Amino acid sequence: MTPITFLHTSPLHKATFDRLATQMSVGNALVHHVHEDWLKVARKHGVRQGMIDDLSALIHAAPGPVVCTCTTLGEAAEALGAIRVDAPMMAKAAEVGGPILLAYALESTAQPSLDLLERALAVRGTKATVHPLSITEFWPLFEAGEHEAFVACVAGAVRHAATQTDLGCVVLAQASMAPAGPMLADIGVPILTSPAAALEFALTQV
Repeated sequence: MTPITFLHTSPLHKATFDRLATQMSVGNALVHHVHEDWLKVARKHGVRQGMIDDLSALIHAAPGPVVCTCTTLGEAAEALGAIRVDAPMMAKAAEVGGPILLAYALESTAQPSLDLLERALAVRGTKATVHPLSITEFWPLFEAGEHEAFVACVAGAVRHAATQTDLGCVVLAQASMAPAGPMLADIGVPILTSPAAALEFALTQV
């Protein structure tokens, strides 16, 4: 079977998608490329031509679909032919409708996530109020490898915000936030996360 290639900026995502593939009985091999330096450089300098060249080389060398799991690099990767990890999730959010709570934990993902969600809403013809929720104060926990603490803080912040207004759904913008989803299953609205939706979509592109 044609393999599915993943471009990551955290090694944590490799385990996430391998686990999902096992749970979903995916027969395709998953090929992972991890470049932690890409996110660090992009946050400091933006997505420059050298990084675009590196992305392009990996994307065009892949034998099948490519998924970019970094929201910060998603727009550039999409322009080169990759699947943005959050695109299928945003399409689902547009189907559910709003109001939509869009939670993000890294400032460099805020505008790309909002732009992608608004594009999905426009494609679907859905009018929905989007409530951005910045929880960037917890990102240092993720960077320090304190992933359980990071996920718990994300879940707590989202739960608090969700009680302040009526919502149609909650979008956890980054793949790293996905483990908070099950912790929020009782709040009464769909909690949308990106990894499973992205893998399901990639399988349709094989």
